[in-house]
Amino acid sequence: MPCHAARVRQLVREGKAVRCFDRGLFYIKLTERVSGDIQPIAVGIDPGSKKEALTVKSASRTYLNIQADAVTWVKDAEETSTNMRRTRRGRNTPYRKMRVNRRQGQFKLPPSTRARWGWKLRLCNWLARYYPIETFVVEDVAAVTKAGKRRWNQSFSPLEVGKLWFYLELEKLAQVKTLKGYETKAERDALGLKKSKQKMSDKFEAHCVDSWVLANWWVGGHTQVDNKSMLYIVPLRFHRRQLHLLQPAKGSIRKPYGSTNSLGFRRGSWVKHPKHGVCYVGGTTAGTISLHSLQTGQRVTKIKPNTVQFLNRSSWRMRKEASHSSPA
Repeated sequence: MPCHAARVRQLVREGKAVRCFDRGLFYIKLTERVSGDIQPIAVGIDPGSKKEALTVKSASRTYLNIQADAVTWVKDAEETSTNMRRTRRGRNTPYRKMRVNRRQGQFKLPPSTRARWGWKLRLCNWLARYYPIETFVVEDVAAVTKAGKRRWNQSFSPLEVGKLWFYLELEKLAQVKTLKGYETKAERDALGLKKSKQKMSDKFEAHCVDSWVLANWWVGGHTQVDNKSMLYIVPLRFHRRQLHLLQPAKGSIRKPYGSTNSLGFRRGSWVKHPKHGVCYVGGTTAGTISLHSLQTGQRVTKIKPNTVQFLNRSSWRMRKEASHSSPA
């Protein structure tokens, strides 16, 4: 169960726990088996097109508020990839022949939809590793109704298909409860909380207020928000290995482009630099790896790979540090 920071220091000092760290989340691992009750913990999830929020909460306190940027680039990337593949078929160059449909009988999910809802699922799996989550409470978003097409929302909308897949996968971790948007608003109004209209804002009232209301609706315990500190997470975009660049270089030579490995490091991995601290690994240049800031994503230096200390693999960065309780 999550505990107070003073209790964490005491357990570590007495040798009953060891410090651990995982992509922005500090936690402790107990060295002795401890008996006790487990409080119900709920995770409120507020999906969004550009920003989304998650809140980990029990009846006693709010442990963690997360505001994450949504994955929005997959649709354009897939369109570019398709156009490149079709163009190669018209040139005298090696190409992959058209395949038959290999997904017959499977759950059909467009790539962009799969990426959007899969990103939320990755965050939920990450939280489930450290918190004894009992329930996920999700705001049930609905597709826009199209006149004259009765089955559009249920059968053809990527939004409806994506959230159905998300609910099925989420049920493998814990039970799933849903609330409609107007029900979330009613709960928010009953608590006297207001939501900001600035959707791209980093304020708690922009998105995390709804995720907090969703979690509090299930576990209860508060009539006012007890913890507004937030952890900002930005998913990293990886350019997969392509046959060649879109535009040829001098001499009509198309250079290879893209990869997910950089001289033995998986791109996105967190490493410790002696001067710049914790950074994440980007691309490679002339035998060196690029290190990028976790805060801004900007490149801070290029260095030999044997001069940094590997910490962990990751597919996201932190835009701002926030204080929160540590689960034990």
